[in-house]
Amino acid sequence: MSDDLSRRRFLWGVGAGSALLGAAALAHSVSPLGPFSLKEPRSRSASPQDLPVNRSARQADVTALALDPEWTLRLVGRSTLALSLADLDALAQSAEVLPISCVEGWTVDATWTGVPLRDLLDLVDAPEDATVRVRSMQRRGAFGETTMSAPYARDPRTLVALRVNGERLDLDHGFPARIIAPGRPGVLQTKWLMSIEEA
Repeated sequence: MSDDLSRRRFLWGVGAGSALLGAAALAHSVSPLGPFSLKEPRSRSASPQDLPVNRSARQADVTALALDPEWTLRLVGRSTLALSLADLDALAQSAEVLPISCVEGWTVDATWTGVPLRDLLDLVDAPEDATVRVRSMQRRGAFGETTMSAPYARDPRTLVALRVNGERLDLDHGFPARIIAPGRPGVLQTKWLMSIEEA
């Protein structure tokens, strides 16, 4: 077989494979919930509150901790404060339409309601320019803890969310509380909050 013929077959193979992947991506973008979905395990139709879930509470092994009636969110700045879910509910709430944007390639908008993070930071006298460390009840995996620089932490749209689309957060979406911030990938929108601390 000549080099020219081998090269031609290789290029045809690459072209055919690319065309197949392009057609699959197009089918997914046009009908992401249909039978051609590349992300069927993340489909909204089978997910709580009509939002995809990458990691459930069971998979993260946080169910018992998240459902503990004694749960509190620990805030640490120049002072320290622990707030129960009832305490958070009693604070001034904001609602923001923000997306969950997954690195897998899907994005879903939702209306999140909760306490602006900057208000909580002010309760413990965290400096305006402070980077904060956000910790989850999740112990395993790379995203049980993340940091958030001041522009995100102090953005008025960044919330400690308690509700989504008018409903209390489902356990798989981070009950009792999660972070939702504009412009950050879904893996950094920490679920099952345990503490928020000045880094």
